[in-house]
Amino acid sequence: MKGNKNMPHTETIIKPKIDLKAPSMFKVIYVNDNATSMQFVIESCMDHFNYAITTAEKIAMTVHTAGSAIVAVLPFEIAEQKGVEVTTEARAAGFPLQVRIERE
Repeated sequence: MKGNKNMPHTETIIKPKIDLKAPSMFKVIYVNDNATSMQFVIESCMDHFNYAITTAEKIAMTVHTAGSAIVAVLPFEIAEQKGVEVTTEARAAGFPLQVRIERE
């Protein structure tokens, strides 16, 4: 069936309502213990969070003196993945380092 030439042509434009929210952020926290070496903490900060050595050393010292330190604040999935990676590496090296993930 051909269109009627007397009828006006109309187009419907659908604009979806996009309500994007920033992802919730989570803190990756290292917890001090009596067995995990400061060298391991420093190296894990550099390897997994791309910190320069001076920043990694400051974080390790904070973990040691304060009992814990926030290593990074990331979206949940990334924070969780980093926590698993660091924990796995710590266990493989024989360290009991605890990595907590908490909502910011």
